[in-house]
Amino acid sequence: MNRSAQSKSAHPCKEISAQKKNASAHVRFSLGFGKAPVRTLRRFATFAVALLALIATPALSQDAPPPDVMKLSIEQLMNVDVDTVYGASKFEQRTSQAPAYVTIITADEIRKYGYRTLAEVLRSVPGLFVDYDRNYSYLGIRGFSNPGDYSAEVLLLIDGHRVNDNVYDSPMFGTEFMLDVGLIQRVEVIRGPASSLYGANAFFGVVNIITKRGRDMKGTQVTAEAGSLGTYKGRVSYGYDPLHGPEMLFSASYYVSHGNQDLFFPQYNSPATNNGVFVDGDRDRYYNLFSSVQYRDFSFQAAYGWRLKGIPTGSFGAVFNDDRSQTVDWHSYFDIKYQHTFASDLQFLARVAYDRVGYDGTYVSDYSGTGIPPFTLNSDRTRGDWWDLEMDVSKDFWDKHRITLGTETRFNLKQDQINNDISPYRLYFNDPRSSTIPSVYAQDEYSIRKNVIVSAGLRYDHYDTFGGSVNPRVAFIYSPWAKTNLKMIYGQAFRSPSAYELRLVGNSALGAEKIKTSEVNVEQHLSEHFWLDGSAFYNIMDGLIVQKTNSVTGQSEFDNIVGAHTKGLSFVLAGKWPSGWEGRLAYTAQESRNTSGADPVNNAPKQLPKINLIAPVVPRKLFASFEGQYVSRRRTFQNTDIGGYFVSNATLYTPDIVHGLTLSLSAYNLFDRRYLNPVGPGLLQDAIPQDGRTLRIKLSYVLGREH
Repeated sequence: MNRSAQSKSAHPCKEISAQKKNASAHVRFSLGFGKAPVRTLRRFATFAVALLALIATPALSQDAPPPDVMKLSIEQLMNVDVDTVYGASKFEQRTSQAPAYVTIITADEIRKYGYRTLAEVLRSVPGLFVDYDRNYSYLGIRGFSNPGDYSAEVLLLIDGHRVNDNVYDSPMFGTEFMLDVGLIQRVEVIRGPASSLYGANAFFGVVNIITKRGRDMKGTQVTAEAGSLGTYKGRVSYGYDPLHGPEMLFSASYYVSHGNQDLFFPQYNSPATNNGVFVDGDRDRYYNLFSSVQYRDFSFQAAYGWRLKGIPTGSFGAVFNDDRSQTVDWHSYFDIKYQHTFASDLQFLARVAYDRVGYDGTYVSDYSGTGIPPFTLNSDRTRGDWWDLEMDVSKDFWDKHRITLGTETRFNLKQDQINNDISPYRLYFNDPRSSTIPSVYAQDEYSIRKNVIVSAGLRYDHYDTFGGSVNPRVAFIYSPWAKTNLKMIYGQAFRSPSAYELRLVGNSALGAEKIKTSEVNVEQHLSEHFWLDGSAFYNIMDGLIVQKTNSVTGQSEFDNIVGAHTKGLSFVLAGKWPSGWEGRLAYTAQESRNTSGADPVNNAPKQLPKINLIAPVVPRKLFASFEGQYVSRRRTFQNTDIGGYFVSNATLYTPDIVHGLTLSLSAYNLFDRRYLNPVGPGLLQDAIPQDGRTLRIKLSYVLGREH
């Protein structure tokens, strides 16, 4: 993935400084917006009031009042249609009983809000934010997203299959993500440490993608999209669910975009560099293949994703306005799973999976510094292969305990990093690596009473580089009344140093990052379709991996030298009615500081208010959606501040114009807000401009489906 940087002095600008959480932060904790523009605050307040009014309207317009959950028994409440989650405990359970704070985004929401990528889905989730450096997208969660660490503290799964790569330990979220969002049944966002189940990278949280099956797409579905910036996309999917025989789903997608041709970078504003405008450097192209087959207790899944992205930012010292600079990323895997429940109610799962990842970066380099061709093409590459073997058993004991025991071993066959000039050929490094990571884990869900659950888990992982890591999680889940649910959670997690970081390690051994999290979640049902939840958390992080410059050699290297604390509050007021009305008002406030209490943490927004609304304009025939997202002021790696911004999107969606035909019209960044995202130290810029208003039209037609 982007990004294998050189340690040779001939290419100092290619060292990607993880400045991890140079996260030195002493930020006053405040629920206010600080210096946010008054106009932005008024706009947000106006939308907030409107949303509250619209959310309340459906409850008053029902033909009959909905049942009051105050009068429901625990058993009746549990029969209400509620969200379920798999990734929190590795088995299906109600979100109210999961040992974590969970948000579910459904396929219906993805359609109605017009989300185009996983990054856009996650950007809508309370407490999360996503940055884009015009090549890759990076996820921020619970007050952290350092532009140099590649989101390695978040674990990304597809149906439980790990898709973080094995060189940078990085997940993909934007157009580089290997799965078409049209194939997503739901997205599970599981906040908090989850190393007790998943080991490394489940540091701040886990994102688990549940894919659709053949039963969700009977027949052939064809979609076509066209949008601003010369963007086109097509997808063909086929689903089959026979009464007897295997259930199947096959899909192929293709996407192409000319990209933004009006990007202006003042750092390059001179006639020699086209006055700061990069022509044809923002192009983007990908294709994805996906297949899944389920037959009885067996399931098979295979996927392939390939993406080419032009680099319009002159990153890593590349010549500005030379369109040969680009990155190519690809990832393929197959996953075979056997899952069976025996007569004794013993549930058994065995999984074997194989992944291959690759990254090819081409950077046009001007070593002479004259700006006069010919220039040298530098090739930056990584290759990763790994097998993953997993087995676990789960059984209920005495109607009170659900005990899960499991083991997982990852065999990293290849974790290679290579960098060289193409012509004339010059090799800067060729660093082949491999590793084996065995682990065991156990979890007990103890139902003390019908309304009291204690969940406790523990996992041990062993690494050749720094030894073993033991990580527990304990959750107390209590429903004192039918309308109230309380969770108190404590957990520990770790992130092992990546192969990339180990290549640039100094004389001292590089250990794992560690986190301890305490949190409290409360969910209060106000009616059957209306609820309020809140969360408070406190993180203590030690041994954060930071890139520094060796005073003797002058080269960059990584070391465990920083600790940090984060505290935060999150509130969500939401409603969803059978008539089609749906809305959410969310607000997150957080403060991050490093243990020395020095400078502000880089890229740590203090406030994240969000608004979401879906309204049935014509019942079951036409829906309108609106969402607004505010991100407060942030500090860049160059210790400059960039202002906060409010961005909104709107979509009109009709599920059935004629038999089998669906249409949606979307506007992104509706008010054409000009704003910046912080980026890492591999660029001359410390912040990158984002797209203004863009439009998209999408048509979908299903052939052969039973309507």
